[in-house]
Amino acid sequence: MSAREQALWTRARLGRCGPPLDLLTARFDRHVYASHTHEQFSIGICVGGSEVIDYRGDHLRPGPGSIVVLAPGEMHTGRPAASDGGYAYRALYPDPSLLTEGTLGGGLPYFREPLLDDPELATALRRAHAELSACPDPLEAESRLPWLLTALARRHSTARATNDMVPGAAHIAHAVRDRLADDLLEPPSLAELATALSRYQLLRAFRTTMGIPPYAWLAQHRVHRARGLLDSGLKPAEVAGLVGFADQAHLTRWFRRVLGVTPAAYRNSVQDGRR
Repeated sequence: MSAREQALWTRARLGRCGPPLDLLTARFDRHVYASHTHEQFSIGICVGGSEVIDYRGDHLRPGPGSIVVLAPGEMHTGRPAASDGGYAYRALYPDPSLLTEGTLGGGLPYFREPLLDDPELATALRRAHAELSACPDPLEAESRLPWLLTALARRHSTARATNDMVPGAAHIAHAVRDRLADDLLEPPSLAELATALSRYQLLRAFRTTMGIPPYAWLAQHRVHRARGLLDSGLKPAEVAGLVGFADQAHLTRWFRRVLGVTPAAYRNSVQDGRR
C-alpha cells in the first residue's frame, strides 16, 4: 500500500458491552479488491474520487456523496474508475437486525437500487462515521447508527415502516433521562433500557420529547457538570474523566458545541474574573 493509500478500521460498540460494529475509512489510488462477500451489510459513502463496484452483474459507479448498499453474502469487487485517479470512502458493516428495528416483517431488507442518491442521509452517515471513528463512544454509537440505518431501510428498501406513535413517550423519555443522569460515568445501553419496547421506539420517544437523541442530552448534561468543576478550579484534563468523557478532546468537542468556547478558555476567563 502506497503512502497515499490508507485503510483504517475502528470498532464501535452499540452500548456498553453491546455488539460491535466495524467502521472503515479508506483511500486507494490503485487498490483492486478481489471478489468477496460480507456477513453483514456493507454500506459505503463515497467521499472523493470515483470507484467501480461489480455487483449483481452490474458496474456501479459511486461518486462523492453517493451511498452504496451491498447485501450480506453478495459477491462484489471494487477498483478505481480510472487509472490516473483514486477513490475514498467511509463504510460501515452493520448486522441486518440494525436495519429492521423500525420496519415491519423482520426479514432482510431488500434494496432494489444499491446505488443511492440521498444527500441528507449521506451527510448524516458521513458525519456520524467520522465522529465515531475519532471517538467510538458506546451510547453515541447506539443512539446514532441504528437510527440512521433504520432511516436507510425505510427510505430505500422494500421494507415497510412501523407506526411511529409511542404510547407514553414523555414518561419513557423522562425515565431514560433520569437514569442517564444517575449513571453519568457508565450509562446503561439503550438495549438495557428498552425492556418493554424496541430500541427504535425508545429512541423515537426520547427524540420526540427531548428534541435530541440520548447521547446528545447526556453530553450536554456532562458539559454542565464539567462547567461547575472548572468553576471550582479543576483543569480540563482532570474534569473530563470525572464527568464521563473519554478524554480531554472529547470534553472539548462537546464543550465548544454547547458553550461556544473550549474548556480551557472558559476556565481561564472564570479564573481571571476572580482576580
